[in-house]
Amino acid sequence: MNFIGNIIWLVFGGLLAALGYIVGGFVLCITVVGLPWGLQCFKIAGLVLWPFGKRVISDSNNTGCLSLLCNIIWLLCGGLYTACVHIVFGILLFITIIGIPFARQHFKLVEISMMPFGKTVVG
Repeated sequence: MNFIGNIIWLVFGGLLAALGYIVGGFVLCITVVGLPWGLQCFKIAGLVLWPFGKRVISDSNNTGCLSLLCNIIWLLCGGLYTACVHIVFGILLFITIIGIPFARQHFKLVEISMMPFGKTVVG
């Protein structure tokens, strides 16, 4: 069932969203300063490309002051906007009965798109 959900997700916007994260990751990786944020964009792109059957968990090994500082910078430079977009799409999809599984995926993406440092995608 996850495979079918991922295919439908991919066709109806998942591919374009993942490409957006990939392009943003490449732009950030061009600069030396933006490299950590670019790598987080690639991590999010992998989840956006194939979200069904994956989970986001907190990685206890990667937490600390540097992770907190990077999350604050991420939040102020677009993370809050991205999370709000996922919330809006999640609410719109949740209104329809058939869109509920896809709304749940958007709500899963809110967690990692708001503060990606210290999070790991498993599944």
